[in-house]
Amino acid sequence: MCRSIKTLREPYVPAVTPADIEAAALQYVRKVSGFRAPAAHNAAAFEAAVGAVTAATATLLDQLQVRGARPTPAP
Repeated sequence: MCRSIKTLREPYVPAVTPADIEAAALQYVRKVSGFRAPAAHNAAAFEAAVGAVTAATATLLDQLQVRGARPTPAP
């Protein structure tokens, strides 16, 4: 779909930052909407979509169980 969205789970990426997740969400919304930057009248919908995709991606990555992955230390 969008070649600039990189895989964010282990073993492809050892650590994922919130900025990585938001960047992937932004690329996804740009691709789906067809807008690099939306017009003012679409900006709220665009930003809401980026926020929703960011949250969904963070949830997905938190819940994935990768075989052979190193357990993350508790904070």
